[in-house]
Amino acid sequence: MSTETRIYRALGGWVEAPDDPRPELDGEINADVVIAGAGLAGLCAALELTRQGMEVVVLERGFAGCGASSRNAGYLAGGQGLKYDRFLKTVGMEKAKRIVEFYEEGVRFAEARFKEHDIDCDYHQSGLIRAGIHPSQETAVRKDMRLEAELGLSAEFLDQAAMRSRGIPPAFLFGSYVASGGTLNPGKYVLGLRRAALEAGVTLHENTPLLSYEDGPIVKARTPRGCVNAPVLMLTTNAYTPGLGLLDDQVVPLRLSAIETEPLSDEQLAALGWPGREGITTPHWIMESHRLTARNTLVVTTKRLRYPYGSRTPEAPEQKQYQALYTALQDRFPMLKGIAIRHCWSGYISYANDGLPVVGVTAENRNVYYSAGCCGHGVGTQGLVGYLLARHIGGFTNPMLATLMDHVTPAMLPKPLRWCTLNLALNAAGRLDDRLNRKVRSI
Repeated sequence: MSTETRIYRALGGWVEAPDDPRPELDGEINADVVIAGAGLAGLCAALELTRQGMEVVVLERGFAGCGASSRNAGYLAGGQGLKYDRFLKTVGMEKAKRIVEFYEEGVRFAEARFKEHDIDCDYHQSGLIRAGIHPSQETAVRKDMRLEAELGLSAEFLDQAAMRSRGIPPAFLFGSYVASGGTLNPGKYVLGLRRAALEAGVTLHENTPLLSYEDGPIVKARTPRGCVNAPVLMLTTNAYTPGLGLLDDQVVPLRLSAIETEPLSDEQLAALGWPGREGITTPHWIMESHRLTARNTLVVTTKRLRYPYGSRTPEAPEQKQYQALYTALQDRFPMLKGIAIRHCWSGYISYANDGLPVVGVTAENRNVYYSAGCCGHGVGTQGLVGYLLARHIGGFTNPMLATLMDHVTPAMLPKPLRWCTLNLALNAAGRLDDRLNRKVRSI
């Protein structure tokens, strides 16, 4: 894939920088709430706070939506695929049920935003399939389905005959299907929220990173050329939050990657099948995801994960990851052998030890709120968290938010042991997946 990897896009494959950039903050201003981070959580929070009549200023180091909110695979998913074994024993069944319901509510929340703000984001409400590529994966799929049923999530097992009747490509042997959710263009979604926020009167300053903040009854949020004073600060900076000196012992940034093919021809689409265009993930240790887009391209994501030393977040191509994704593409879709790659990109998710969101409030005056730890499941939930935090700031209680804020996230190992241990685990998972993939090729 050496010729294709040169088509690296630092912004990802879903967005271009807006043609109406908002000015960098220059000087000192006041607000009722200042929000750092204009992704799904920050924009949904800003919209709700503005609806309540508050003066809101949003700071964004790039342009609104340029981070994980637009670099993901575009899956609007509920509770399917959560790492139940990482939190079920510690939180108990009843709390776990509320957590799964939170993820399901995230799907409904996003669907409501599409309608409320007239956002055309190519949403395809197809449901999602967690599909096995080798008979040995069926045990894990069925085990998760049993847990999902106990936790209130409805899923249907599709055997090989059912998969073929749906026209799912033959590499995927069986799967767990959930009818809720589907796929979308995440760039169009977050830029639609940006438009809605500007129309609602939110003050947005792009190319304006938050450098630091000072606690107090009035928080001072400092930027390179200015400062915002507000009684409340909300950090919706996700993977970049540890760089601000907060949550460093609770979340780490993990770098994942994606590739997108050139548009498929009519002949290639016919050979591929897949009429329902359901988003597909796999039960590998580090999952693969495969989906068709509205522009008739294939997007393949994840496959490899990497934790950068010291929780830094450098932006650079990940050539080994792109090659691994291209190999997966060729393995799963041999009918498309040799198809050209249109774009490759990488980005950061925020990962917590138990795979659950990290949501809370800190500072002596309890006026610095934060949201992180989307763990790759944030398209629905991060907007919902921003909305719920905005409601909380406005004095409206919600039991779903209380469940998240009361949750105690397991602490990360200290540095540099964290870097060694986490990357060793990720590399070991990758080797196990490679072994399974070799078995599939030998069949």
